Amino acid sequence: MLKVGLTGGIASGKSRVASVFAGLGVPIVDADALSRDLTAPGQPGLHALISALGKGILDAQGRLDRPQLRRRVFADAGLRRQVEAILHPLVMAALKARLDRADAPYAVAAIPLLAEVPATRALVDRVLVVDCPEGLQLARLMSRDGGTEAQANAMLAAQAPRSARLAMADDILSNAGDLAALDAAVGRLHGFYLELAAGGDFRRRGMTLP
Repeated sequence: MLKVGLTGGIASGKSRVASVFAGLGVPIVDADALSRDLTAPGQPGLHALISALGKGILDAQGRLDRPQLRRRVFADAGLRRQVEAILHPLVMAALKARLDRADAPYAVAAIPLLAEVPATRALVDRVLVVDCPEGLQLARLMSRDGGTEAQANAMLAAQAPRSARLAMADDILSNAGDLAALDAAVGRLHGFYLELAAGGDFRRRGMTLP
């Protein structure tokens, strides 16, 4: 089975692309969703975070206070590396298990930090990068989260640079236009991936769309 790693910078449109693939019947394995599952009450990821960081990361109901932790890790590179060292191995193992169980010509693994965690590249056959200009990315992030420009820039700076994502891409999907164009481009990629899956040539020259 062909395994496609879907990635892109924050606010680039990855979730929309994953949703369109899902609507076409493609199995989606979402690294962020797995991370949330692994850090739910009683789960190993949350136990490990509490052991390392203390109970101050919990909200009043004893759940992980994700907004607070997100703000802290984007403001503290050392803390971010500590959290990543705890969660990334757990998420990678869960990703692999889910991909191995998928039953379809191809599956999409949505991995926002694929460029930041090179080991995840071994889990997939191809990398699809959703790309947009950095100025547009910044505007979308501020509109989505309601934060300041400084906060948005700090979040962008914490990720791999755009050039690093593009350098690892087999296929590039530009999301600088409207949603109709993006959805149509995903449809074209769907046909391309079905063709690759049927032929078994997973490393064929890629596509840049639209």
